Amino acid sequence: MNPESPIWMLFDKLAVGLVERLPFGLGRNSFTRYNWRGWEFKDKHRSHVELGDAFVIVTPGRNTVDGQAWQRQRKITASCFNEENNELVWEESVRQAQAMLKYWCSRSSVKSVADDVRTLSLNVLSSAGFGQSYPFAGLEQMSTGSTASSYRKSLQLILDDCILLLVLGRRFISFRWLPAKLRNLSQAVHAFEKHMVRAYETEKTAISSTNHAPNNLMTSLVRESHASTETGLTESEIYGNMFVFNFAGHDTTAHTLAFAVALLSAHPHIQDWVSEEINSTQDTVDTSHSNYNARFPRLCRCLAVMYETLRLYPEVPPAKVTGDGERRLIVGKQEILIPANTVVIPSQIATQTHPRYWGSEDPLVWRPDRWITRDPGTNTENMIAPVKGSYFPWAEGARNCPGRKFAQVEFVATIATLLRHARVEPKPRPGEDLESARRRIMHSVENDSGSVLLLQLLHPEDIEVTWTYLKQGRRLSRE
Repeated sequence: MNPESPIWMLFDKLAVGLVERLPFGLGRNSFTRYNWRGWEFKDKHRSHVELGDAFVIVTPGRNTVDGQAWQRQRKITASCFNEENNELVWEESVRQAQAMLKYWCSRSSVKSVADDVRTLSLNVLSSAGFGQSYPFAGLEQMSTGSTASSYRKSLQLILDDCILLLVLGRRFISFRWLPAKLRNLSQAVHAFEKHMVRAYETEKTAISSTNHAPNNLMTSLVRESHASTETGLTESEIYGNMFVFNFAGHDTTAHTLAFAVALLSAHPHIQDWVSEEINSTQDTVDTSHSNYNARFPRLCRCLAVMYETLRLYPEVPPAKVTGDGERRLIVGKQEILIPANTVVIPSQIATQTHPRYWGSEDPLVWRPDRWITRDPGTNTENMIAPVKGSYFPWAEGARNCPGRKFAQVEFVATIATLLRHARVEPKPRPGEDLESARRRIMHSVENDSGSVLLLQLLHPEDIEVTWTYLKQGRRLSRE
């Protein structure tokens, strides 16, 4: 089976589930172990312990790459992610996180963490990416008729059902006799397209006017498209990159934040550890400005929470392609010749949990402090550099993720804002004490996560938490 086939993606788990039911152990084989989306998350590093540093899963299929077109677009899109844009990301993330925290603390408990951080991430992307700012609205506050809601819902539907869209095509799903699910997807595609056209036309007008356009991602793309007819982006390429920005910059960070909040709720000592750093940097910085340049580099513990979350819960495994020529791969002392046009997928979750790189005692334990080292000379903390090739949530090499810093700034600003002002803990169920609730949250995170399109919490509504404001380091009662 070709794992890249959209049709197989629709039915992989169903087919594998049927084969697994075969009697006499016939369903326990390599086909059912490796031929479904997300098998690597469940497997962790076990296959590599059994089979060695490299093994081959042979499937049909071919990947084509247009090298010159990719290089031209990469050069332009990478230039969009700069420090001026990161300041916009920081400011908007802080603003959105403050509003989200106010919403959470106004409720006795919150089941909508995953939905709410998705809204936050979308609003940050819309502002820093496309110059359109929306106020935060929690799940229960969202107005179905608002522009923000239309944008959010259309993008969410497209991302959730993009495999259906790939299989059936945009034209087919527009037929009125189809089920409501497909008709809604068609309407979402149309609404999202209208939103992107409106954002594009707005930026073209702003750039052509005498007013200085803010340095958001859209502005950079439009500016480059006007720069040169030979090396600039076509209108079609701009829309394509806009969708990639929405896809790569929205759900990935949102899912990571959802995992992080759940994990933090089960680890109060990590919250205190992170808060200690937040307060130490806040005391020495002027709070009347965004202070991205002054604060972000010093919030190593907040960044460590992100790194450790992505170590155990990476969103999507990076794929590499050999291109038109053969490639040589060195594994230990052995040289392997990989044919042309072959997709090579590094075993990300295996590498990021392997005892060889992360220690034999706790490679599967969520422990953000493993990323921090203290310089005895200056008494400052810094992030450790993992063994090269042992950690790559943003991929590596020429095709690494250009939005890496964008995601890091958004995550750190959000966590710093939340834990500076409040604490989170799971809401115990009847007959359950707080410690039991924390164990239940961890069990849910570890055993009820899987790949839909990206790795995510499969039932995030089951992770019910309470947020409480702090005053001078102590929790404030709601009474």
